[in-house]
Formats: sequence, C-alpha cells, structure tokens
Amino acid sequence: MSLESALRAGLEALDTPCDEAQQTRLLDYLGLIERWNRTYNLTAVREPAEMLSKHLLDSLSVLPWVAPGQLLDAGTGAGLPGIPLAVASPEREFTLLDSSSKKLRFVQQTLAIITLDNVTLENRRIEDYQPEERFDTIICRAFSDLQELHRHASKLIAPDGRILAMKGVYPMTEIECLEDKDVVDEVIPLKVPGMDAQRHLVCMHAAAQ
Repeated sequence: MSLESALRAGLEALDTPCDEAQQTRLLDYLGLIERWNRTYNLTAVREPAEMLSKHLLDSLSVLPWVAPGQLLDAGTGAGLPGIPLAVASPEREFTLLDSSSKKLRFVQQTLAIITLDNVTLENRRIEDYQPEERFDTIICRAFSDLQELHRHASKLIAPDGRILAMKGVYPMTEIECLEDKDVVDEVIPLKVPGMDAQRHLVCMHAAAQ
C-alpha cells in the first residue's frame, strides 16, 4: 500500500477528515522528517510507513480530546504531535515549545515549506516559559513523568483547560506517584491504525476539584 493510501485509510479509521491539501502537507512533513533524520537524528523510527503510523496517525488519534482555542505542545521535538494536529485543525492556534534549538530549526523549516500559519515556536524549557495568556489545552508526548508534567503545565493551563499526556501502556505507576491522584479525569485507550502497541491518553486538570 502506498503512503498516500495508508494515510487516507488511517484518517478514515480515526474519523478525521482531511482534504487533499491537508493530506499533502502531512505527507510532505513525513518526507522532511525522513530527510532531516539522516543528519539531525529526529526520531529512532526510520521507515516511512512506520513513521506514518507511529508519528502522524498517533498524533492525530488525540484530536477528539483537544479543546478549541490555544494549544501548547510541550517538548515538541520534531513537531509531534503539534504539526499533524495543526494541519488537521487549522481553526486552532498552536504553540510548539522545546529547549532544543536544533530540533526547532527543523520545525521552523518545516513550517515554511508546508506553509502552516497557525503555529508559533518557543525555544525554551517549560519551567522557564511565561506566556501572556494561558492555554486551553497542553499536550505532551515526551515527558516521562506525569507528576513533572502536571507540576509545570498547571502554571500554564487555563482554569477550565485540560492537560493531555500521551502514553504507551497504561501508566499505573506514574498515576500512583502523583501527589494528587484526583487531577486525573480519565485515561483513554487509543487505537492507532497500523500500530499493535498499546497507546493511552491521560487527561488531567490543573488542581483537584
């Protein structure tokens, strides 16, 4: 199956409609990751078909839980999940945050090539980030620890906003280690087309209600 066909099938399985221009942007982004990966080591995944499921479709699988408005992708790395979400959801505004100048150079080049205008970049650590306005959604794919993510994201999230942590297997130990377990609203199992591995989305709020 071609990448184009696999992407269309994956979007249909996720019930995420994207027009031809959006699909072209997603595939162009995938091609840029593959090309730059040889020099910048952006991801351990090397095969384009595997990148499609593990990066693009995995990122898009969380779209139903992303609130309208302003979104922060904390620790975006090569632009995941922020760029795929921004392509699929042009009505939202995205801020991609990362402390790695090297990776953000790739992201900046990508935004210019695929012409995304609903994304801004911030080259700093989350603990040093002080935006003028708080975010409706904060999402992260890279934080290994829920407690650390919650501690930093709580200072940046709107009062009724959601903190979303993308995880593999059900993160029982991390949840048990939270100082306040009541901040977890739900843990949603995700089904990503083309992936057999478990994926979960941990949805949290800023403080116990």
